[in-house]
Amino acid sequence: MDTELLKTFLEVSKTRHFGKAAENLYVTQAAVSSRIRQLESRLGLELFSRLRNNLQLTPAGERFLPHAESVLNAWHRAVQEVSINPNQSTQLALGGSPNIWDLVLQSSLIQLKLSMPDLAIRAEVLSQSVVARQLLERSLDLALVFDAPKVEELESVKLMQMPLELVATKPDQVFDQMNDIGYIMLDWGTLFSVQHAKLCKDLPAPVLHTNLARVALDYMLQAGGAAYLPKLLTDAYIDQGLLYRIDGAPEMHRDLFASFHRENEKRALIEDVIRLLTNLESQVAPSLMPD
Repeated sequence: MDTELLKTFLEVSKTRHFGKAAENLYVTQAAVSSRIRQLESRLGLELFSRLRNNLQLTPAGERFLPHAESVLNAWHRAVQEVSINPNQSTQLALGGSPNIWDLVLQSSLIQLKLSMPDLAIRAEVLSQSVVARQLLERSLDLALVFDAPKVEELESVKLMQMPLELVATKPDQVFDQMNDIGYIMLDWGTLFSVQHAKLCKDLPAPVLHTNLARVALDYMLQAGGAAYLPKLLTDAYIDQGLLYRIDGAPEMHRDLFASFHRENEKRALIEDVIRLLTNLESQVAPSLMPD
């Protein structure tokens, strides 16, 4: 299978437009059309329905989509594996959400390299929704997640507990008297959402929803407000008088897990990396520290 055909199929499925796909792939629209026809001919199925410029995936195209992504991921990983520097013994594909990279992985990455100089690391920023699939496909070796995947083939190890606290940019705030404070709702995963719905139902309607701590923090520091942020992040800002704890706010926390495939051929390496991550002192990435 020509990987260019798969790449073109994925780009068309994303843009739903042959012309835009051609621009993104730096080829002509005729080349894109030709590749899609070749792919459909090989499969013996139509992948797109073309009705009045409304380009949509057919049911066959929907079913083919995850397989195309899987094949391309495997191909890219194979290319990376064979091109490893001779001084590096192996490669580890390490993934996490943007929040986890900001708060934990970014600062741990240097320590990992210092401890394992022969290791080539491929860093992936991934949403929770694709982590389990990539671990099952083994295009990802190790993922740090807040919600451990409930899949039999995957194993999860608890790395740490991350306390969350409700903080505001104004002092002397009381939890049951937060009216015009500009509350920001941060998505810390399923368990937090359940706890939040139960314990924080009297909070004012959020002025902002986000799944990135840095977005919430930047907004708060510029426009004011309140949000549940990790204690490992808030301590430095509280010390400088930029943030204040809210009296009477319920305590929350998130557990951080390392997840991997039970039968990954790199299991010994993965377990070594997990031990290192467990022993490393969690630090906030410099980009999130106050000046």
